[in-house]
Amino acid sequence: MQMVEWTGKQFAYQQVADDLRRRIADGEFADTGQLPSYGDLQKAYGVTVTVARAAINQLKTDGLVVTHQGKGVFLTADADRSAAQLADPVAALAELREEVDRLRTEVGELRQRVTTLEGN
Repeated sequence: MQMVEWTGKQFAYQQVADDLRRRIADGEFADTGQLPSYGDLQKAYGVTVTVARAAINQLKTDGLVVTHQGKGVFLTADADRSAAQLADPVAALAELREEVDRLRTEVGELRQRVTTLEGN
C-alpha cells in the first residue's frame, strides 16, 4: 500500500484505484471478498472520503467490485483475474493471442472431422 502523491501527475483517486487493483490481482482480499471501508481507505492512503469513493467507483466501472449500502464493497467473481489483466494489459494481450491460436487450431481440426464425416 502506498500513500497518494499529490504531484499532479495522476489524480489521487486513480492512484488509490491502481493500488487497490494491484492488491485485488495479488489476491489480498480473496479470503473475505471484501475491500476495506471508506474510512480505512482514507486512513491508509491519506485521502478524503471523496477520493476513496471515486477510487471505488473506478473499480465498479472496471467490473471488479459491487457496493451494498451499509454493508461494504465486495469483489465480483473473477475480480482477481480481471484486475490482473487490467494491471498488465501486455500479459492479457499475450494470453488472448494464445487463446485465439488454440481456438484456430481447434476449428481447423473440427473442419477436418466434418470433411471426413461428410465424405463417408
